[in-house]
Amino acid sequence: MAKTLNELADDLKAFLIEIQSDAHNKGNLRPERYNNLSLKINIPSNPEPHVIIIIGMSEVEYDIKTLEKNNGSLGPDDRYVARWIANPNVIAAINSCWKVAKENRGRAYDKQTKL
Repeated sequence: MAKTLNELADDLKAFLIEIQSDAHNKGNLRPERYNNLSLKINIPSNPEPHVIIIIGMSEVEYDIKTLEKNNGSLGPDDRYVARWIANPNVIAAINSCWKVAKENRGRAYDKQTKL
């Protein structure tokens, strides 16, 4: 069963906290910073396969096919997010979410409430 964008956001949050929680970084880690992390796909504004990652006031848009940033920046978290998104399992899940969004013409799709 494919993951939803919310589940992927939770995975990214856990990844960011885990990768930054080593002994050298303990003092600088602020896990509450990632409480409002979210992923979205906006088909009306960009019909090409993409995912938008939002952390606080920062957002970045990645092209799913090439794994390159289309625009935006997450500051110091950019390198960690690039590592996470390059994972083949993550890309497969994002592609699955993209296909569902494309089939529903960009409308939100929730498994509990069918369109």
